[in-house]
Amino acid sequence: MTRIIDLSPRLTPSIAVWPGDVPLVREVAMSFAGGDHLELSALRATVHLGAHADAPSHYHRSGQDIAERPLDRYYGPCEVMWVRVQSGARILPRDLPYAPSSPRVLLRTGTFLDPERFDTDFASLSPELVEHLADLGVVLVGIDTPSVDPFSSKQLESHQALFRRDVAVLEGLVLEQAPPGPYTLVALPLRLVGFDASPVRAALISPS
Repeated sequence: MTRIIDLSPRLTPSIAVWPGDVPLVREVAMSFAGGDHLELSALRATVHLGAHADAPSHYHRSGQDIAERPLDRYYGPCEVMWVRVQSGARILPRDLPYAPSSPRVLLRTGTFLDPERFDTDFASLSPELVEHLADLGVVLVGIDTPSVDPFSSKQLESHQALFRRDVAVLEGLVLEQAPPGPYTLVALPLRLVGFDASPVRAALISPS
């Protein structure tokens, strides 16, 4: 039987966003409670909400927006790895438990466990790891933290490495229920023209 593992946090007004970013608000235009014949609402929030795909335009002046990104990066064979690193650390190639064999790699660090509380001391990627994964043919890397760079980083070294190597990225994943191993990833971004990211409903499909 096919098993689907949801990697997206629940999106409610309580979900934490990057300090200074736009929190989630549901704006109600019509409602049954208000005597209307249907429910009608609008969403106001950062596009870096919950599980999301960054576009290169988020971290490079000449980068593509999210609508321009090829969808095949966000769908296909994937590998989940659990890495043991300290909070605040950058993950290095030597921290991987083994060399990945899939073109998409999701890293569970366990350093950002509560989507409703923004903890700035999360683990992130090192530029060296991005280069290493790209050399192995990886086209997408995902992580269970709000960013692939440390909270205090202004140079965004790992984001810049992603741009140089044209590696797609997913941030804000929930990987606690995803044991290490091979899966099929489905995490398609919306076709938001001009936008620097898109929320995704990220999921893993397992054959058992």
